[in-house]
Amino acid sequence: MTQAAHPNPQASNAQPANRPEFGLIIVGDEILSGKRADKHMPKLIELLNARGLSLDWADYVGDSSERITRTLARAFDSNSIVFSCGGIGATPDDHTRQCAGKALGVDIVLHNEAEALIRERIQDTAKEQGVPYEPDRHDNIHRLNMGVFPLGARIIPNPYNKIPGFSCTGAGGGVVHFVPGFPVMAWPMMEWVLDTHYPHLFQHDAWIEQSIVIYGSMEATITPLMEALERDFDGIKIFSLPSVDHPVHGRHIELGVKGAPEKVAVAYAAMLAGLQPFGFKLGPEMVRK
Repeated sequence: MTQAAHPNPQASNAQPANRPEFGLIIVGDEILSGKRADKHMPKLIELLNARGLSLDWADYVGDSSERITRTLARAFDSNSIVFSCGGIGATPDDHTRQCAGKALGVDIVLHNEAEALIRERIQDTAKEQGVPYEPDRHDNIHRLNMGVFPLGARIIPNPYNKIPGFSCTGAGGGVVHFVPGFPVMAWPMMEWVLDTHYPHLFQHDAWIEQSIVIYGSMEATITPLMEALERDFDGIKIFSLPSVDHPVHGRHIELGVKGAPEKVAVAYAAMLAGLQPFGFKLGPEMVRK
């Protein structure tokens, strides 16, 4: 299992202190083995950034019940809004629903609304195939397992095939939203969760990022300046992104400030003034909103 804090440094905002963190859990051996590449983290970063938000952390965990349970327990005990992708099907290697119940300390039960949606999907499939609807057939009964969620779970609608995801809140305040591993299902479900439950957290036009390319410097040289700026300008963040083989700029550092526009303007001016004594060759300036 790996963890990444602020996985997209260019998009991580200086957020209000009381804003919950946003997290991501990716479940599946196929990701850790390299059979499949994770596409969920870039998409979630995109969805959050479009709403003025940022991803604070991400966990990758294989199909181990013990590890999944521990990972979910941490999420439920955190001040985080978490998306968990994968492992909510009904095959033997899908453990996420059961692990969520263990992490919460509650039973898993067939959710009434989920049962109705799954039965509706089974009827739709039978109609599409031109065969009779047989609700008591073994495979159809088995499909209902996809609606067995921890007690108290809330439904996340699935516009692709009606098989829902679910949301649970832990005793520690963490909320985990469980969606399938398939992007065609997971991405609209994540977007629905954000727009339905968290519009009050959106930070449209509440932050800006200004940066400049510096040639011929090491990060250690400019670290004292970065530390002084963060100390002197409350509420902003300083970042440096070094590159050794950029196709345009070659070896360089992108040094910048991010935060509320009015604070960034002052801090960025101070940053440029602080760079002057070094005599660095400077490249293009960039602004991101």
